[in-house]
Amino acid sequence: MTVAYPRKLRNGMGAREILAQVVRDREIHLITLNRYRYSEQRSCKDLTDLIEQLDGEPAELVRDLSRHIADEARHAMWLTDLLVDIGCDIGKPPGVSYIDEFERLLDSEQKDPTKDREDFVISSLAAINVTEKRGCEYFGAHIHALKNAPQTDENVKIRETIEKIFPEEAGHVRWGNRWLGKIAAKSPAHAQKVEQAKRKYAAIEQAAFASGMDIMLGAELRRVTRLVDIANTMPMWERPQYLMERLAGTLLAPDLQMTRVDVAQRAWNRDPQAFVEKFVPMFLNGLNNSQKQPAATTTK
Repeated sequence: MTVAYPRKLRNGMGAREILAQVVRDREIHLITLNRYRYSEQRSCKDLTDLIEQLDGEPAELVRDLSRHIADEARHAMWLTDLLVDIGCDIGKPPGVSYIDEFERLLDSEQKDPTKDREDFVISSLAAINVTEKRGCEYFGAHIHALKNAPQTDENVKIRETIEKIFPEEAGHVRWGNRWLGKIAAKSPAHAQKVEQAKRKYAAIEQAAFASGMDIMLGAELRRVTRLVDIANTMPMWERPQYLMERLAGTLLAPDLQMTRVDVAQRAWNRDPQAFVEKFVPMFLNGLNNSQKQPAATTTK
């Protein structure tokens, strides 16, 4: 069964390259850790909502999700303890929220557990699975970066915390793969549904992740391109509604505008000269990247 792993960003940087830079800057490093904490904490809420929608059926899945919530709560606790111990802020992290963007891009309005429970289960499992894969990719890269960073007490404490979380997150990926594989094995029609769901939610996850990493000029246009990529994974009759309901928010992107202001202020306060010489040209270069993007391929 095909597994859709997260793609690299358009600038070719993978998780290891990104985290190698993150661990060198304590401010960015702590914000990244707080994002992990926020994601783990939010997962508890989202998985609880899913259990309530399932309303007890299938019982085996509800039981597994309950255990999943316990794992995520434990991860959030470990990360919260870590951040408090090292004196880091544990409020809502600044910047574009990966989770909020992922949920905005989900096609939840087209999935009703009371009308087609099996499709709802497949969609839910595929969505969980692709986000867990992203988490594993970044936890693994973070551990690698910290092993190559100066072995300060703080860095060692951070690495040890992530090393406790990583195996359980990998277990969540294997769990999702097993569930999706079991459903796909029922029939060719089931296998097709699973593959379609995996393609769709991989596109949604990639778009949400890229939105959180891309604040340069032209990011709005790149968001629209990714929105169309998502729509192209859907049946033709679902595409117009999906696009119309999300196009305005994608173009206006108030979260993106606020993030740009916040990042610019941080860059200016840290080093005004570097702001002018590095940040501004980098920001303006984003438009060139938009113009160089190839047209998306339509799939039916």
